[in-house]
Amino acid sequence: MAQLHCYVPEDIARQAQRRAAQSGLSLSRYLAELVKRDAGIGAGWPEGYFDIFGTWEGEPLNRPPQQPVEERLEIK
Repeated sequence: MAQLHCYVPEDIARQAQRRAAQSGLSLSRYLAELVKRDAGIGAGWPEGYFDIFGTWEGEPLNRPPQQPVEERLEIK
């Protein structure tokens, strides 16, 4: 497992330590969970989701025509 190091202001560090304690996690685990969530790792359908809700069994879905892409001026 990779080890990361970062620097944050003291007040942010205290807040992170407090939230980790409130969550019942070590600071390292708490920060790892924040990074994982922000990186979108594990994002997707929960395990067993399709067992509960099944799959689509109706008519095929038709997507309506899309509008053309908006052209914007370049920011200089």
